[in-house]
Amino acid sequence: MPIIPANYHPPLFFKNGHLATIYNGLFRRVNGVAQTRERIHLPDGDFLDLDWSYATHKTSKLVVLLHGLEGDAQRPYITGSAKLLNQNGYDTCAVNYRGCSGEPNAEYRSYHSGATEDLVAIMDHILTARNYVGIYLKGFSLGGNLALKYLGEGNQVPAEVKAAVAISVPCSLRDSCEQLLMYKNVLYAKRFKKHLIAKLKQKQKLFPELISDKDIRSIKTLKDFDDVYTSKAHNFKNALDYYEQCSCLQFLDEIQVPVLIINAEDDSFLGRACYPIDVSEKSDLIHLEIPKYGGHVGFWGKDNVTYSEKRALAFFDSR
Repeated sequence: MPIIPANYHPPLFFKNGHLATIYNGLFRRVNGVAQTRERIHLPDGDFLDLDWSYATHKTSKLVVLLHGLEGDAQRPYITGSAKLLNQNGYDTCAVNYRGCSGEPNAEYRSYHSGATEDLVAIMDHILTARNYVGIYLKGFSLGGNLALKYLGEGNQVPAEVKAAVAISVPCSLRDSCEQLLMYKNVLYAKRFKKHLIAKLKQKQKLFPELISDKDIRSIKTLKDFDDVYTSKAHNFKNALDYYEQCSCLQFLDEIQVPVLIINAEDDSFLGRACYPIDVSEKSDLIHLEIPKYGGHVGFWGKDNVTYSEKRALAFFDSR
């Protein structure tokens, strides 16, 4: 307990995990979300941008939305979440990580799966500038790992934080990376690598002494990217050290607020270590749901509202 039985039965087309993933990532469109951007400055002098959207009436409840690898606050899984939450009495703050809001960030470092220091700064800003009494976290993929690590690694989590939902979470970063290096994920990995290298070339122009053309040419896989850039820019020994230190799996036991993790059985990005069944069975707070279908951040639903969006709303409403 609490392993939660899933009640997700999509149409035949969306019972294919790859099709569910691709549809939500490339073809879904969400209209009707008005976002207002706020730039905040971080303790190291860098910045990141927050995109706010608001409930139809004044509310004391806020959901902080955390996107996945190479995402941003305009991705349909973010705006779809914001729309449903706004319609049901929650303001939302959609975070754009460093370098993800349309312009390069100021520092050589960027974002990564365990950069909870930035989430600490975001929470401090929200609590200083706004008057919310109920704050909830909702993270997708990398953002799910980030949220769970933040909650369990020993930060002073504010009392206002009531619950969290994490979707398609690579609880073991090494396990997930190994999955992404397999042939079944070659198209996804190629797309991620293309975007990451494009950003790295922007970094090279700003910091030519730190990254060479030879370094960039040596990047053949996503793990290579983490060896060449992520680990070095963020003070890890190498990619494997980064994965070990930043995987949320090791922190789940210490989480002190209710959490819902929804990881589909047919998510090709996740290996066995990404499904924390043993932890959930022993916990009163870690709720794990493993639908048979859904893909990676897929979970198609009627009326352009995904299954995971409905489940997150219900989970927050009950807390």
